[in-house]
Amino acid sequence: MQIVAGISLKSLEPLVWDDKSSYYISQLQAIMVSYAEFHELPKRRQAAMEHGLHQYLNIPSSMHIYLDNGAFYFLTHTGETPRQDYVEFSDRAMPNWKPIPQDYIPAPQMSYKEQKRCFSRTVQVNYAYEHDGYVPVIHVGQFLERYCSTILMNERVSQKEKLSLGGIVPNLLRTPKAMPYKSILDSILKVRLLFADKQIHVFGVGGTATLHLMALLGIDSVDSSGWRNRAARGMIQLPGSGERVLADLGSWRGRRLSTKERQALEMCQCPACRASGIDGLTAPKVVGFRNRAAHNLWVLVEEARLIEEHLNDGTYISWYKEHLDNTIYRPLIDYAVTISPRLTRSSDARLILPMSSPM
Repeated sequence: MQIVAGISLKSLEPLVWDDKSSYYISQLQAIMVSYAEFHELPKRRQAAMEHGLHQYLNIPSSMHIYLDNGAFYFLTHTGETPRQDYVEFSDRAMPNWKPIPQDYIPAPQMSYKEQKRCFSRTVQVNYAYEHDGYVPVIHVGQFLERYCSTILMNERVSQKEKLSLGGIVPNLLRTPKAMPYKSILDSILKVRLLFADKQIHVFGVGGTATLHLMALLGIDSVDSSGWRNRAARGMIQLPGSGERVLADLGSWRGRRLSTKERQALEMCQCPACRASGIDGLTAPKVVGFRNRAAHNLWVLVEEARLIEEHLNDGTYISWYKEHLDNTIYRPLIDYAVTISPRLTRSSDARLILPMSSPM
């Protein structure tokens, strides 16, 4: 499973993709940038279109660049993505992966009517951009089966090799009326089994525990900006555990390192820890942020590598029981093991029954 690292134009550091940087992470294969940021910064938008994203951001051509359409930003600011501007940008800046210009993200607390409107409007955009490599978007929620039907019913959309799945994060964060956790996993599995021939990307899932869930369900790639967000709050990721507070910044609170965890952290092989140890992670201001961010991303990439290694060699079930420590998602991972298409031969078509009248 590929980790797609979300980056920000406001501060590209740490340069985890640059082999000349002390923060270089050689296993990283993809990054994600948001169109919303380029839209806010017209000069940067123009430069990226003139030179292409790889050259403009000084990112090697071997690394894939995913483009986020910025739907959430535009919905909460202007209401709509400027579609022609987005199309012009994606055509000229040449990302490796681009979703449809606009999707309408349903929140669990929305009424049925509001969620249906989000569904209908997103489907309309999927159909309108059935061409030129735009990746269709569908959302977890009460309209998931209808979403799947609309993909299957459109000849050109159904033939696309890629599909993206959103709407998961609001449910994982337990917003009002959020779906039960197991229902979320069942929904993702339905999509995976129904579209077994497609590369499926899941938006915004990037903690160490949730990586296990996505890998077990056969997801091809996930993106995360959490490696930077946690670093900005003074937090670090730990392999197989979760986040811990390491630097006191503002009012953020969380779990502290145990003695055992500190000892393990002292042996960390990420670029930041090899260079400056725990002192580097707790350094003040921008230096500490960069060190924590690089550490967090390395942990995610390494966790994904270990998951794949143990899934591929048949040792995952025994390994994860020892590896995962005190995570609130542990019961979910136990459940995901029982339904994982990578660990079982199950491909039960009854999991999803496309509806004949999706709209």
